[in-house]
Amino acid sequence: MDKMKEQSDAQLLRDYAERHDEAAFTELVTRHTDLVYSAALRQADSPDLARDVAQSVFSDLARKAGAVAAQMTESGSLVGWLYRSTRFAALNQLRGDRRRLTYERQAMEHLISNSEPAPNWEGLRPLIDESMAGLGEEDRDAVLLRFFKGYDFKGVGLALGVSDDAAQKRVSRAVERLREELVRRGLTTSAAGLCATVAAHAVQAAPAGLATTIASAALAAGTTLTTAVTATKAIATTMLQKTAITVTIAAALGTGLYEARQASALRATVDSLTQQQAPMAEQVRQLTTEQEDAAHRFAALRAENEQLRRDSEELLKLRAEIGQMKQGSIELAKLKAELAEDQTLYNAVSWKDRVERLKQRLQQTPESNIPELQLLTETDWLDAAKDKLDSDSDFRRALSALRNAGESKLVPRLRGALKAYQEANNGQMPSEIGQLSQYFDPPIDEALLQRWEVAPAKTIKSLGLGSDVIITQKSAVDDVFDTRFGIGPHGSGTTDFLSSETGETMNPVWKAFLAANNGRYPDDVSKLLPYATTPEQIGAVQKLILRQNSASK
Repeated sequence: MDKMKEQSDAQLLRDYAERHDEAAFTELVTRHTDLVYSAALRQADSPDLARDVAQSVFSDLARKAGAVAAQMTESGSLVGWLYRSTRFAALNQLRGDRRRLTYERQAMEHLISNSEPAPNWEGLRPLIDESMAGLGEEDRDAVLLRFFKGYDFKGVGLALGVSDDAAQKRVSRAVERLREELVRRGLTTSAAGLCATVAAHAVQAAPAGLATTIASAALAAGTTLTTAVTATKAIATTMLQKTAITVTIAAALGTGLYEARQASALRATVDSLTQQQAPMAEQVRQLTTEQEDAAHRFAALRAENEQLRRDSEELLKLRAEIGQMKQGSIELAKLKAELAEDQTLYNAVSWKDRVERLKQRLQQTPESNIPELQLLTETDWLDAAKDKLDSDSDFRRALSALRNAGESKLVPRLRGALKAYQEANNGQMPSEIGQLSQYFDPPIDEALLQRWEVAPAKTIKSLGLGSDVIITQKSAVDDVFDTRFGIGPHGSGTTDFLSSETGETMNPVWKAFLAANNGRYPDDVSKLLPYATTPEQIGAVQKLILRQNSASK
């Protein structure tokens, strides 16, 4: 077990995926239960819902262990994947109450931001996960490892595959972007205050026995679902067929899941009763006291009722007023429902209109089109058009999101073809992209490979994908907003073209600014302009300003 504690998340997950090592999976659950439970509790605000969400997340990890492990480097951490899965599960639980909570939260944010320069936890808690979701994957993992898992910079660097200094810079940059996300939502704070508050409150210990309960249920669910999930891979994926798959799996596995969950629940109940036996006497005493208090209150209420009974005229007036109030409440509720329905319809029409405008813009700018867009779904178009499209930069950002979605769908297939190529060629990397064509299963349109190449690994220095060469795009369509992908023997990763292509140009600018500002990074990249001395540096800073302004809208 001590040796297991020294292994990385990736090593433990592969042990479970390849050898069904339940002890390895239990170690993962124990290691990350506090993180998952705390994230769920912040969003669900209910210990019971948080327990259900946490169990759902780890059950999902058990089912997807093989696929998730294949995407991780040898020293990779699961915190990013677990955090995203927790947020998705919690949002599914809370989607019905989201609008009401949003209005209440906005009112609290206004009061907190006006009264305190540094955030207190009650003001920050409703916003932290929504703001974390607004970060890029690289920045979010850095914040999670440093403040939610408590890693030092060496540990962060090891998990992300970078040096200690690079890890420190990445954490500083991620904290600043998280602070900007919070400012956008009305919560003003300093980076130092944000770090202190998150580190002190972000992770609470999960209830005793929760890790054991979750591990047992997740392992049971993962084992039961393996055969059914394999069978569904052969079924076509239209929306109607997906519904049929869901119903079939639920019917076939209902008994197995129910028995697994019942066994887990019984074990948890036994553990809980054992732990609660000692304070049971104190609870009985408290209940007795509460019963006596209730009896006194009941007697007082009965006396008040007798007084009301004697004053029948006042009672009749009160009943009439109550009836009027109820009628007014019903009418108000109907009005609110009508307004909500009208607003929902308006939002849906506006969203559809943005999608059509985005498609028109793509036709007007054929240079923005790439072959990978043929892989997009209607959901991808909706996601790209979810924000307003008022300016040229808004359209550029949305078109970049479309390209990123299409390229993201191609990357797993490229990774699979690369693995098959290496298995057939003694682990060697290809020298040019066309050598992978025969290893795609099923075959793909050759046009999808036109924009990709085999390039030196130093092209994207920070990814560390385990080879001297990597597979990446030849160039960006929009070097301000486009995402850059890298694929190697140890998996895949992303950065952005702006960072990878202007890194060396911007290094002197960053050094000059930090030297003049006691090592503090700017809260606004426009402050870098006075330190840019060449046309190339000035152009790079202006691109950073454009991207920052677009992200802040």
